[in-house]
Amino acid sequence: MHNVLDPRDLVPDEAEQLLSAGYPAGNLLDRARAAAAADDPHELAAIEYALRDLRRREDWPFDEPSDLSSLGPGAAVTPAGDDVPDRIRGAWLGRAIGNTMGKPVEGLSHTEVERYLRAAGDWPLSGFVPLLDPLPEGIGSLHPSAAEASAGRFDAIPRDDDLDWTILGLHLLETYGAELSTEDIAREWLDRMPFTQTYTAERVAYRNLVSGLKPPNTATNRNPYREWIGGLIRVDTYGYVNPGDPTSAARMARTDAVLSHTANGIYGAQWAAALVAQALVADTAADALRTALSVVPSRSRMAESQQKLLDLSEAGATAAEALDWIDHKLDYNWVHTLNNAAIISAGLLWGADDYVRTLGLVVGAGRDTDSNGATAGSVFGALHGSAAIPAELVAPGKGIVRSAVRGFDRITIDELVTRTEAVLQDLQSGNPPS
Repeated sequence: MHNVLDPRDLVPDEAEQLLSAGYPAGNLLDRARAAAAADDPHELAAIEYALRDLRRREDWPFDEPSDLSSLGPGAAVTPAGDDVPDRIRGAWLGRAIGNTMGKPVEGLSHTEVERYLRAAGDWPLSGFVPLLDPLPEGIGSLHPSAAEASAGRFDAIPRDDDLDWTILGLHLLETYGAELSTEDIAREWLDRMPFTQTYTAERVAYRNLVSGLKPPNTATNRNPYREWIGGLIRVDTYGYVNPGDPTSAARMARTDAVLSHTANGIYGAQWAAALVAQALVADTAADALRTALSVVPSRSRMAESQQKLLDLSEAGATAAEALDWIDHKLDYNWVHTLNNAAIISAGLLWGADDYVRTLGLVVGAGRDTDSNGATAGSVFGALHGSAAIPAELVAPGKGIVRSAVRGFDRITIDELVTRTEAVLQDLQSGNPPS
């Protein structure tokens, strides 16, 4: 599935990406899927060349640059309070637990998640996903991680790329500080992250780096996943070390995201980092979400969809109405940035300042449930602090995080928090990395 070395995946996925971004690729998408099914490399090569010649529809209403103008106007700095250290702890806890809550049902649709959880007697989700055997009718399979991430099946936070990237972000800032460059990030990927523990756009960028390409070409060469959620999931650490400064957080996130993403893939990263940064000083999720929009280009699909969620909330719409809007209006691949970012916002806006309700909404919406649970949990913890993360959800992981990042497996939440606070202090004082 989405094999970055196989044109049977790359070519249909590129046609799907172009179609979603305003290119007349529908016929070529049909041809590519047929050629992939027939294992016809010559036809796939011809379609790939034809896709390169397409031009965007003239009536496309969006303006979605990938250059520095993608940062948006930004927002003013909000002074951070004395509670920031505890909010950072809450963010790390919220991210680790939210990620684990979503892992078993990753990739299922909204309808499938509901069917599964109703069969388990846990709809809406109230904690870690129960593991059912046999599976309910209509559920073909769970995510392969279900065996180690379901309720009662782990004694440390299970390894996941959504946590690996956050941990790697901490290492990057410890090593390079405020001068972190995209080239530095690329070098550390090759040194610290196993290729097989990267996915879609990140695996494409990794492949391109090994082939000798340099950023930002690593994001554009044969990369159908350039607007998927990978950029968004990598950047929470940049928010943690910029409390109340969403623009600086977004700049760091952009430096990271351009290694593997373009357009809305970049905007999702900027938005997520800004959202976390503002959540560390904000009073409400809506306030943080409104501020995060300031780093997103105003004429992008990301800005339009995020503003719609805020409008629905202000108009008194229900959570079900918001999720129905996402299901019907954001018809993208289940790993795309736009629909998943909308789910994160919906969970935060309709979560009633309750961690379990927020995560229940996010995981219940389906699609990239572990990524969405991680980001929503991180933002929730940043808003409300560590005490707002239920103790009964914290206890099973014993404060230990498994990781594929070299040198970080079984790191504790305590150490992650302490090291994040040290980076924050260094950045604020202008000290070089220690």
